[in-house]
Amino acid sequence: MPLPKLPTKPAALLSVQDYPKAEAGKAVKPRIAVVEPITRNKEIAPQARDKAAKPAVKPVESRRTDKAPTEKSRAPANSSTDKAIKPAEGHIRPKSSTSRAADKSGVTKLFVLDTNVLMHDPSSLFRFEEHDIYLPMVTLEELDNHKKGMSEVARNARQVSRSLDALVGDIGDDQIDHGIPLSKLGNKDAKGRLFFQTKLQNADLPEGLPVGKADNQILGVVRGLEAETPGRPVVLVSKDINMRIKARAMGLPAEDYFNDHVLEDTDLLYSGIQQLPDDFWIKHGKGIESWQENKHGTGYTFYRLSGPLVPTLLVNQFVFIEPKNGEPAFYGQVTQINGKTAVLQTLRDYGHAKNSVWGITARNREQNFALNLLMNPDCDFVTLLGQAGTGKTLLALAAGLAQVLETKTYNEIIVTRVTVPVGEDIGFLPGTEEEKMGPWMGAFDDNLEVLNKSDSDAGEWGRAATQDLIRSRIKIKSLNFMRGRTFVNKFLIIDEAQNLTPKQMKTLVTRAGPGTKIICLGNIAQIDTPYLTEGSSGLTYVVDRFKGWSHSGHVTLARGERSRLADHASDVL
Repeated sequence: MPLPKLPTKPAALLSVQDYPKAEAGKAVKPRIAVVEPITRNKEIAPQARDKAAKPAVKPVESRRTDKAPTEKSRAPANSSTDKAIKPAEGHIRPKSSTSRAADKSGVTKLFVLDTNVLMHDPSSLFRFEEHDIYLPMVTLEELDNHKKGMSEVARNARQVSRSLDALVGDIGDDQIDHGIPLSKLGNKDAKGRLFFQTKLQNADLPEGLPVGKADNQILGVVRGLEAETPGRPVVLVSKDINMRIKARAMGLPAEDYFNDHVLEDTDLLYSGIQQLPDDFWIKHGKGIESWQENKHGTGYTFYRLSGPLVPTLLVNQFVFIEPKNGEPAFYGQVTQINGKTAVLQTLRDYGHAKNSVWGITARNREQNFALNLLMNPDCDFVTLLGQAGTGKTLLALAAGLAQVLETKTYNEIIVTRVTVPVGEDIGFLPGTEEEKMGPWMGAFDDNLEVLNKSDSDAGEWGRAATQDLIRSRIKIKSLNFMRGRTFVNKFLIIDEAQNLTPKQMKTLVTRAGPGTKIICLGNIAQIDTPYLTEGSSGLTYVVDRFKGWSHSGHVTLARGERSRLADHASDVL
């Protein structure tokens, strides 16, 4: 295909006069006008322009597991965060100007839900806090059309129908027009009311739009509601991008469903590692206590300290100091936090050959942190994030073999992953469950070859016997048959966990029985599952929810160690 034409005009640069002059104690902004999208809703536009300089989307606060995220629970980022929130292309979903103006004035909104929102999240009815929900009749018709089958969409449609039936079960006909309390079923966070379309909305749609199409009927309902309630903000919520674009073109406020996102900006995702300032010991050394303990056959040094940085730390978080003046580096892990006091523990150096794990040594700081988590029997749940070539699979497999065949901590390694193809599917695969999973486990076969070659003194016969022994202790299982199982004393590795939904991740993690360790590996930049993003992935979900638990740990591996070609390709491609 022909190349595009070269630009004829240079890019506009900020002139020197436009740079702000900083004064002591005052924050300044460049004199650049923020352009607000043109909206046809003239009543809302002046209010929306007042908030144009603020971020349209705010990151979600860390919530308790038992509390559902709500549409209004988006709090601004903490000012103590060491990096500013930057909009990530393709992941920021801005609110409509109508919704922003309603948030500013404190008026409750009326959300018109599209069918795909209910089928995407069956509990979405109860996730809009004090705001009201309106369901058009077309939405109920589409729910009825999708309720048959064994797919995830069909199950969600049936769940929504059951929730609606429980809400309207003992409600009189005259009470439906006044709205049904959404807190009726025990959802205390849902303080709004549910409205159904009980009469025909006479709304004029633009000429040329097919009247019989479901999307256009919902748009007509939104326009009719705006005409009926002129002082009430009415917002369409849909997962359909084209429908939101169509609504915006008609001057109707529309936005995405935000509440399935753990984080709007994945740069704020917990990394499990924090660099301490060079003056850390000066500010935190007053009243410091130190002692030594022997744990699992290794001696560790512990430090109990207090200071201004302690409230920002989390249990099992790794900390390090690498002075530039030639002093030795300090690598530690937070083991306890009690108020303003924290206990730091030194690490075992897995970069040294005498501490190698199945012949594998750590090549960088993050790999050493990961091996300290993988080899810690008190840590039941480990998540490793990182781009291709950072050694996630190799480290997990080496730690599993060492603890299954050498220390006998676990009796078996179980490996599973989501069978989502990158390209076209090759069709059905013959054989047993493990034979069908064989093509998906090529990464583990490659790493097993590396681990088998580490023993050069065994000879060819010895390596073959070792390989047979290893394969007898590794079981490859499919995710489709995990429901209802319980794993006891197993070393469970979940590969490509970024392709799991939060519900699937919950199903897998709750399979763990006594003495089982679960390791989740993945790269949230390589998601192959449709409709999953970096913010809504199950891997992001568990990293955010498990941080700070005393029996879990997380490390984001930063540097690739596969080869110089792979590292360069990750940077430039």
